[in-house]
Amino acid sequence: MSDARRVFLALWPDDTTRGMLDDEAQRLSGPGRPVPRGHLHLTLAFAGTIPATQADCIAREMGTLGQEAFPLTLDRLGHFERAHVSWIGPSATPAALDTLAARARDLTRACGATPEDHSFRPHVTLRRFARPPERETPEHAIHWNATEVVLIESGQGGNPGPYKVLARVRLSS
Repeated sequence: MSDARRVFLALWPDDTTRGMLDDEAQRLSGPGRPVPRGHLHLTLAFAGTIPATQADCIAREMGTLGQEAFPLTLDRLGHFERAHVSWIGPSATPAALDTLAARARDLTRACGATPEDHSFRPHVTLRRFARPPERETPEHAIHWNATEVVLIESGQGGNPGPYKVLARVRLSS
């Protein structure tokens, strides 16, 4: 499909949090490459490659997520073996994050997309083509006040590539 878009909904870190995430990615030892600073995010729902009309629907309806901002502590390092990525995530997932992720998946379905259907494992990918981190905790826990959700297009024509923010919504305070 020529109007295809590869999209996902994500929590988008503020500049301070983004800097701390980037610092942690740089501190991890071993092979792999850090995720570009501008690509650091926490995926809520991956809609996949969908028609532009469905992506437009998600963008239009993002305001219905109806969520308050919430604190999030990233204090655990991990690794996904199949994907060869190292990540940072919360050792305890706040209920507000689980609720927001469920609402994001529901929104993508309501717009006709079929989001990935697996259990939600909140994380921010720090390094790709990586081995497992040598430690289980970051040098410093990252305290993030999650205030913004974005719809990201990754690449063009449904193919992976650079990120483009298609829409954003601030979580209420």
